[in-house]
Amino acid sequence: MGSRNEIEIKFRIENMRSLSQSLRESGFRLLTPRTHEMNTLYDLPGEVLRRRGELLRLRKYGPEWLLTHKAKGKAGRHKTRVEHQTKVADGARMENILHALGFAPIFRYEKFRAEWIDGKGHVVVDETPIGNFGEIEGPSRWIDRTARVLQISPSDYITSTYADLFFAWKKRTASPATEMTFRSIKSRKQKS
Repeated sequence: MGSRNEIEIKFRIENMRSLSQSLRESGFRLLTPRTHEMNTLYDLPGEVLRRRGELLRLRKYGPEWLLTHKAKGKAGRHKTRVEHQTKVADGARMENILHALGFAPIFRYEKFRAEWIDGKGHVVVDETPIGNFGEIEGPSRWIDRTARVLQISPSDYITSTYADLFFAWKKRTASPATEMTFRSIKSRKQKS
């Protein structure tokens, strides 16, 4: 925990089983099995953080709560940003503290995540309501080397946030969903 320089790319996953097999064959081991994750982004009135390119997130990952601040990122071939993160003992109390400080939830998204490691970096596999995505996080050269091993071309790199991906999906599909949760997207699909 603490602060660190986060360097990552996302990519779309076409075949989950094939990716898991490739990860095993490449020397990765499963660190965290498929675990439910709920994320809430917070901001001040007028979306002060968003306008500065920053993010404040409260995440529930399985039984664990994490509070994360991400500074404005630099997007090149990889997305790079300073991240400060800490475990939180009580998520409901943390929400109350954020509200008391003037922060309000602005976006929620959920996924099921599995984490893989090889000792140099992470590959995460995310099942989201708008499709399956992977993230490769670690040193820049390691990201490119890992992507090549997993047959991911630099042209397939995604440096967008999940909020950006959701709003692009929403525009493409004309979905009335307001958050990237399984319930919201499923119920909106059923009403269509």
